[in-house]
Amino acid sequence: MTLKTLATAVFFLALLAALASVPFFAGEYAVTLMIGMTGYVVLATAWGLFSGPTRYVSLATVAFFGIGAYTVSVLSEVLPYILVLVAAGLVGLAVALVVGLATLRLAGVYFVIFSFGLAELVRQLVTWYEVNITGTLGRYIFLPVTPEGIYWQLLALVAATLLFSWAIGRSRLGLALKVIGDDEVVASHCGINIAGVKLALFSISAVVITLVGAIQAPRWTYIEPSIVFNPTTSFLTLIMALLGGADRLWGPLLGAIPLFLLFEWLSANFPNHYPIILGLIFIAIVFVLPKGVLAALENLTSRRTSAKGSAAGVEAVQ
Repeated sequence: MTLKTLATAVFFLALLAALASVPFFAGEYAVTLMIGMTGYVVLATAWGLFSGPTRYVSLATVAFFGIGAYTVSVLSEVLPYILVLVAAGLVGLAVALVVGLATLRLAGVYFVIFSFGLAELVRQLVTWYEVNITGTLGRYIFLPVTPEGIYWQLLALVAATLLFSWAIGRSRLGLALKVIGDDEVVASHCGINIAGVKLALFSISAVVITLVGAIQAPRWTYIEPSIVFNPTTSFLTLIMALLGGADRLWGPLLGAIPLFLLFEWLSANFPNHYPIILGLIFIAIVFVLPKGVLAALENLTSRRTSAKGSAAGVEAVQ
């Protein structure tokens, strides 16, 4: 382990400890705000785990998020809480494997359309089941989980997701993903199992997203399809990841925090115009920062370095 890596690890642990202590001195509103922000940090990071290197734009985030929440609502009365979370992760994994095997050979706009359709299909199926089979539309969740407990669970999930993403980026799997993202034809000629690599990352990303929905479910007490399958969740996750840079380790996190706070302020002060502003922000990010803030900063730094080098060369010649 290099000195730089050790220093980064120490800083990360200190930051994690500081964030974990927030509920001890912050008020109820601050804890609620931190729950929402931490949840979106995990969602954006998990989304970038698959979509960043492969460049597959997925709008199925809310499908797995809602599956996690509904799994908790169904099993919370018959299983201990920890087993409910495990079951939610397994359900998310099973759905991801089925969906991935069927669709990951698609690319471009076809995958985008399918992923969006998947989220809507799951919502309609759950609605149909609730109305026609159970005779209700929503479910109540009564679990002895405090807001502080939800926050700490999400914080632990953030740390685990970032650590896993860091490890993937330094492994052969990460190199394979980079090659796949650059050119799948070249990747196939290199002997990379393209379908297997994409399926593995898609499944891991889906499990993490499912766990976010499962962990956050108790905070609502009552859930129904329109709440947990709200497509806005998918779009917000996408925008946050793109703003920071989906192919960077810290990119989704850096995009999620400011945008979450901005969206909270906009929804509170401009509730009627919120969707329009959200669309304008999305368009601006795509056109102005297509590769994210971190990539833009790196390009700016490299240009300044090149300019200084050129100026130094000119002075040496003179």
